[in-house]
Amino acid sequence: MPTKKNPQVTATEPAAAGAARDRRRELLDTAAEVFAEQGYNATTVRKIADHAGMLAGSLYYHFDSKESMLEEILRTFLDELWDGYDTVLGGEFGPRETLEALVTESFREIDRHRAAVAIYQKESRQLVAQERFVFLAESQRRFEKVWLSTLERGVAAEVFRADLDVRLTYRFVRDTVWVAASWYRPGGQHSPEEIARQYLSMVLDGIAVRE
Repeated sequence: MPTKKNPQVTATEPAAAGAARDRRRELLDTAAEVFAEQGYNATTVRKIADHAGMLAGSLYYHFDSKESMLEEILRTFLDELWDGYDTVLGGEFGPRETLEALVTESFREIDRHRAAVAIYQKESRQLVAQERFVFLAESQRRFEKVWLSTLERGVAAEVFRADLDVRLTYRFVRDTVWVAASWYRPGGQHSPEEIARQYLSMVLDGIAVRE
């Protein structure tokens, strides 16, 4: 005779799974803050556990190493970044509108993943030497291609100045946008959209064709 399922157990399983996911996310957020503040090499599993208010052994219940934690932190950030960028690039905007949307999306990602951006800025050059972090170099090449092609389209369409050094401009925009992770704090006086608007008003006055 078939055994009836316990309805109480069935009902609590999704809740338990959701609680586990939330706890995992909390631990990753904590780890990201510690990595960003103290540096990847100086951060131990014990330090992360201390900040999370748990024993180091308990942390291994969720992750097998600090490398695994860092990989998930950076992959989550880059996956969301490219989801936003791909939406922009699929919108068939003109070059100026594309540039504006990419900058805005970048500041939104800083708002969502400030610590991950800070880690990426500080650590990616060393991390790419490790096989498990090769995806960082692949993302960087893709990132550069998107921004350079947008600037080149703008010059060709006479939206940006003909004498614009697109590679130098790309480096300037890249560095000045992402360095915001060092001072930006979510929930502050300015929204990411407002920061993007102010930033663009300064940058575009220097590269847009003057009427």
